[in-house]
Amino acid sequence: MEKKLAFGFMRLPETKDGKIDFEQTKAMVDRFIGEGFSYFDTAYGYHDQQSEIAIRECLTKRYKRNKFQLTDKLSSSYFETEEDLPGFFAEQLEKTGVDYFDSYLIHALNRKNYDKFLKANAFEFLKKLKSEGKVKRIGFSFHDTAEFLDQLLTDHPEIEVVQLQFNYLDFHDPEVQSYDCYQVCEKHKKTVLVMEPVQGGNLASLPPQAREVFDKFGTGASYASYAVRFAASFPLVEHVLSGMSNMDQLVDNVSYMKDFRPLTGNEYVAVDEVREILMQVERIPCTSCEYCLEGCPTEIPIPDVIALLNEYNKTEDKSVAKQYEELVRARGRASECISCAACEEICPQHLEIMRHMEEATAAFE
Repeated sequence: MEKKLAFGFMRLPETKDGKIDFEQTKAMVDRFIGEGFSYFDTAYGYHDQQSEIAIRECLTKRYKRNKFQLTDKLSSSYFETEEDLPGFFAEQLEKTGVDYFDSYLIHALNRKNYDKFLKANAFEFLKKLKSEGKVKRIGFSFHDTAEFLDQLLTDHPEIEVVQLQFNYLDFHDPEVQSYDCYQVCEKHKKTVLVMEPVQGGNLASLPPQAREVFDKFGTGASYASYAVRFAASFPLVEHVLSGMSNMDQLVDNVSYMKDFRPLTGNEYVAVDEVREILMQVERIPCTSCEYCLEGCPTEIPIPDVIALLNEYNKTEDKSVAKQYEELVRARGRASECISCAACEEICPQHLEIMRHMEEATAAFE
């Protein structure tokens, strides 16, 4: 049986100068494949457009093509017209060092960018790639309502796979609608890939009251393990993506996903209890996907600022302000936000980022 854990090349280990640590990434890839896992995921914009190169240097140059599956994506930020698509796709093949992708997805599809993909005939382009053998299957990653997803899958029955933000905290969230979207995929009989199972790390670092719920099992299992196993327990879910940033995270994920077992009844009860606890905590639901960084003219490290703001709101620890000063020493400050809204246009979580920068200014500056 194919193993469900997937390696997302989105939050790779970095050197002190902010570049991808290729040597550490190679070691992680070797461990991942050595434990019997094979699915990798990338996109053009990840890691300041270096993720696909990391795939080539750490994976495709070092392993035979039948040893791994690779997914890449067509991102709206990097094309304007239909004429741009073939060149963009060819560049992706070159950067990753392969001659086909196992899956190719329209990236972060939502109501705002749907028209751009339609005008560029992106769905027809994906079908053409599949007919030519350049991709094995086609789909899209999705950030919008279940109602819109139903419309998309009705209008585009050729879609084979849907990548969803799916985790126990967003399960019934009115914005993310994880479970509602899953049910739409069930209705249309589509394979599901899961992204953000740990909600950008939020479900790996829990407040004390929530930790106590899982600690009662006495297994020593990581808090992240309950989140990843929750997502993987759903029958339509083929792979659960984890953006692993160091070897410790990879070793932990592999330890419980190598011989995966679904959550037990008692564990489901615990997850429900933890969800209720977390819903009482004031928290900005940022997943640190970093899409917002692409268009920020003042180079504010938005996800890191929001993470510190969440920490401050949770603990009221004044020392967080010192961490903020260290963070923005050589980068944009929250107060330098010019309210251009470029970040909000691209944010998959539809966050009010400009307002949060004002809150961070008030808290830290």
